[in-house]
Amino acid sequence: MKNFNVAVLILLVLGFFTNTASAQQDAQYTQYMYNTLSINPAYAGSRDAFSFLGLYRSQWVGLDGAPRTFTISGQSPIGENMGIGVNVTNDEIFISKETYFDIDFSYAIKLTTNGKLAFGVKAGGHLLNIDSNYANTGPYNPNDGSAEIFVDNKFSPQFGVGMYYYTQKFYLGISVPNILETDHFDESSNSNSSSTAKERVNYYLMTGYAFDLSDSLIFKPSLLTKLVEGSPLQVDLSANFLIYEKFTIGAAYRWSAALSAMVGFQITDQLMLGFAYDAETTELAQYNDGSYEFFLRFELFDNKDRVLTPRFF
Repeated sequence: MKNFNVAVLILLVLGFFTNTASAQQDAQYTQYMYNTLSINPAYAGSRDAFSFLGLYRSQWVGLDGAPRTFTISGQSPIGENMGIGVNVTNDEIFISKETYFDIDFSYAIKLTTNGKLAFGVKAGGHLLNIDSNYANTGPYNPNDGSAEIFVDNKFSPQFGVGMYYYTQKFYLGISVPNILETDHFDESSNSNSSSTAKERVNYYLMTGYAFDLSDSLIFKPSLLTKLVEGSPLQVDLSANFLIYEKFTIGAAYRWSAALSAMVGFQITDQLMLGFAYDAETTELAQYNDGSYEFFLRFELFDNKDRVLTPRFF
């Protein structure tokens, strides 16, 4: 079974590591509504608090070499209209390891009594490591030098932009986390005629609204779309309920990919814990036990009123 799992992974990532590859995509999240900073720099400082987030995702559990993602981020407002954020993400899949790190700045202007429009920029770097020696079966045979792929922590700069409009009940954001396209070449090859991997531009659109159904119940539907050249449009639809400002429960659907369940608990005014489970709706479901995602968020508020009226995003 292990050899079969590796073979499945090889088929999944072959497109990523060849010159006819489909586009490389950013890390995927089910609970993106709590991890907005990773995809939109204009979100920095919008929560009016120092906010720290740690998120871990294990995708396609039971499939050897399946993707694993770990993200840590921190953000805080600076004065009245500015915000700053820091984000580090480590993403592993089969024979590749990627690390993203960036700093985010935002500037917000007040458009209405309750609404602000923020503009954000993101600058940082990306490290890519590919070593086919991690594979011991299939077409990547360590004893066959012609089949080896090797990229040793190749650095590439990153620069992204975003806009984010928000009120206490509504948000709408568009962003491009990295507008620079970079070709990575196999450093074990004597020829640079074809690239091993290529960074592609990822375009995001996200929106959501919080409906007060009662004094103790808030309903928030949300939408995230992601477009990458060479890949199908990804659409995530989710619906969450916040009960007594403490317990969150919801579900999500990733178009033609997965169904998800989400739960969260506001342990204290400062600390929140969340969990999500994805069940594949594709043929890949027969080879894995689903995907799991955990996050922990810690916040410090300067304004006591902000604690009494928490925003749902």
